[in-house]
Amino acid sequence: MPVTAARVVKAVQRVSSAPAFARIAPHVIPALDRAVHRLTRGKVLLSAQLLPGVVLTARGAKSGLPRRTPLACMPEGGGGESWLLIGSNFGRTGHPAWTANLLAHPDAEVSWKGEDIPVTARLLAGEERAAAWKALLAFWPPYATYQARIEREIRIFRIVRQ
Repeated sequence: MPVTAARVVKAVQRVSSAPAFARIAPHVIPALDRAVHRLTRGKVLLSAQLLPGVVLTARGAKSGLPRRTPLACMPEGGGGESWLLIGSNFGRTGHPAWTANLLAHPDAEVSWKGEDIPVTARLLAGEERAAAWKALLAFWPPYATYQARIEREIRIFRIVRQ
């Protein structure tokens, strides 16, 4: 059987849906992404080799200090005006800290393909969230596994270029 890109993606989706991945990945992937992003001056994110990614810089909800977080995203439209960010936290029980930061301080910045872009974030709800969730599941099916593992509703944000 030849190795195809589709098979690699399916294999990664299976691995990323495993509970062990949820325990290990949050400690490894963001640290590697931050280091590679810094070394390449914002041009490369390791995780973006499978899914598009941004580095979000948002002020801490309590501290007010800038917090940099590499995140997978789903570009909307042409991929430079708005993106969906999903607070899956790898299917772990608590909301990721960056979601609280955006709720407290919705004006932020993303690094997208080497460009720093000021953005405004908005938590999605109701029909708008339902439509975004459907699009996100088509984009990356493991999100359904993450949601099934936890009781909280996964937060979805739309970030828009200012």
